[in-house]
Amino acid sequence: MSPVPPQAAAFPHPVSVVGIGADGWSGLSGAARGALGAAEVLIGGARQLDLLPPECAGARVAWPSPLRPAVPRLLAEHAERRIAVLASGDPMFYGIGRALAEELGPERLRVFPHPSSVSYACARLGWPLEDTEVVTLVGRPAARLAASLHAGRRLLVLSADASTPATVAALLTAHGFGPSRLRVLEQLGGEDEGYAEGIAAEWAHPPGDRLNVIAIECRPSAGALRLGTVPGLPDEAYEHDGQLTKRHIRAATLGTLAPAPGELLWDVGGGSGSVAIEWLRAHPSCRAVSVERDPVRAERIARNAERLGVPGLTVVTGPAPASLAGLPVPDAVFIGGGLTAPGLLDACWEALRPGGRLVVNTVTLESEALLAERHKAYGGDLVRIAVAHAVPVGGFTGWRQAMPVTQWSVTKSPDSGAHSDKGDRS
Repeated sequence: MSPVPPQAAAFPHPVSVVGIGADGWSGLSGAARGALGAAEVLIGGARQLDLLPPECAGARVAWPSPLRPAVPRLLAEHAERRIAVLASGDPMFYGIGRALAEELGPERLRVFPHPSSVSYACARLGWPLEDTEVVTLVGRPAARLAASLHAGRRLLVLSADASTPATVAALLTAHGFGPSRLRVLEQLGGEDEGYAEGIAAEWAHPPGDRLNVIAIECRPSAGALRLGTVPGLPDEAYEHDGQLTKRHIRAATLGTLAPAPGELLWDVGGGSGSVAIEWLRAHPSCRAVSVERDPVRAERIARNAERLGVPGLTVVTGPAPASLAGLPVPDAVFIGGGLTAPGLLDACWEALRPGGRLVVNTVTLESEALLAERHKAYGGDLVRIAVAHAVPVGGFTGWRQAMPVTQWSVTKSPDSGAHSDKGDRS
């Protein structure tokens, strides 16, 4: 059982969280109706509160905007009374239920779920729910949809408002998915369900109802750049000035960094941001900070992140190690540039949490000597990665060798020492 937050002790009654759909009062279970009828305070969006009949006599309180910062205050104001909170559909699926559980603890909630708009959409479309990816754009940038675009995939997008379908159609077209089929499903579960259909590149429908879900069948245009789900995106996927960890080295680097859900990466000497971006693309809950001293490159990193579907990348502009101060504790650190800056390697090592991974790439003899010294002191893996590409040589074909990359990787032990990654795998 998770610990109950201290503020929960002030609530003598559990908070009822009732999911309600476009079908309103008639679509609620008897238990949900009973909870709303017994509530002394009813909190929800204005649209949701308007769905309740007069017999729900509790004081009606509409959520302000922005909503999340207001949750603790509104709960505290009515702590001694019986509270019911209204939510759209399933409160625990991208709903207010998460914020309430964080504030009060799940033990203080009674949740009455309603079918979500995603369940309704899959029922109307005949799509298996378990095979359908859901992307929410409610309070989130539309650019994050780009990370989910793959040929043949079925996506459901939770819209922010009536303008979202046109925004999505434009984004699909800009990313080479103009032939994708879009279906907009409005007021799902209600008496006024609406429907619009079209091709992304030809989308001309005017804005409809603000309560809508967008179904996408992803179809790339001819010649669209193919972006896979594993590290090692094509180099041409990035805008860069030559400061780019190249595709094969990048794939090997991400394999060593080993991103896992929820983990935080520091990408020090970001260049074009490719390592941080592909760390974020590994899982939606991954987090990353890219530190780059050059303001032009820092802006370029942000553009690359948005175009490749991870606009949540935090970009810090400034020199390292000074710019590392105050950043959240990382689970992994990658140093791709500036290794010889005084104190950089030590600062990254000190900041890394116990059990975290440090990976450093270099191509210079001076930095290589530093890595050899640290490898001798701390262990880990010291490897050299060489890549050659076939190129024309007159009328024949030969190999052109790229600069070899020396990579040191090490895992920080619980006592702040280090041990070899080989030991981890034995």
